Amino acid sequence: MISKEQFDKEIEGIIANAIREDVGDGDHSSLACIPHSAMGKAKLLVKDEGIIAGIEFAKQVFAYVDDNMEVETLIEDGSKVKYGDIAFYVKGASQSILKAERLVLNAMQRMSAIATKTKKFVDLLEGTGTKILDTRKTTPGIRALEKWAVKIGGGENHRFALYDMIMLKDNHIDFTGGVSKAISLTKQYLKDTNRDLKIIVEARNLEEIKEILGCGGVYRILIDNFNYDDTRKAVKLIGDQCLTESSGGINEKTVRHYAECGVDYISSGALTHSVYNMDLSLKAV
Repeated sequence: MISKEQFDKEIEGIIANAIREDVGDGDHSSLACIPHSAMGKAKLLVKDEGIIAGIEFAKQVFAYVDDNMEVETLIEDGSKVKYGDIAFYVKGASQSILKAERLVLNAMQRMSAIATKTKKFVDLLEGTGTKILDTRKTTPGIRALEKWAVKIGGGENHRFALYDMIMLKDNHIDFTGGVSKAISLTKQYLKDTNRDLKIIVEARNLEEIKEILGCGGVYRILIDNFNYDDTRKAVKLIGDQCLTESSGGINEKTVRHYAECGVDYISSGALTHSVYNMDLSLKAV
């Protein structure tokens, strides 16, 4: 996984790029009718139900736009919210509040939706010992926000990108010429480049699992698109030789069944690619 320092740089980059995209050479709507000296206050109003996420991000946005703005937090990230709740108040220059408004809302609405969906999966897995993972199926440019939201919802982050973990999937295996060859070449690559990266290998059937186990040195086996019976067989076969992960179209109806097969992790792209934004508003008070 990436370091906190790397993650913080990702967030800083998201803010800088989003403000560049949205503000350009100036918020001319505000510049046209609101005096530079005008001060104001606004509230973040919840108009939906779910898990709130992105409050700490909002604070960073306000500080980036104008470090004189003050935020009074009433609800913390990860809290259950309902219609009518007020998450925070922000006060400062009216122009600054308006400049930050759209980025704060866009981010918080999506992050809250992801946190809410993740929490549903976490609740469905309660008592199984299986953890829910996100994937790289994220919105280009804001992956750090979406993975942050998964954590707020109680889930776990998979690899952040292509550079922080080795993951040999079906195409890698087919392009290389087989599971054993792909694993062997990967181990040599890590040795040659002096890199310490965990190796995950995707298996399409029980025979590939046996082959992976025969190679050794694998951190986790991705049991991809297996049915329940074969997943149980795979878990038994793997034992404690490495960690296990189920994936492949797993949804809210099937996630607990896969967990009860004994896997350590379940990964779901739906946590980030199939959500409906939470309805939030920033209203002047």
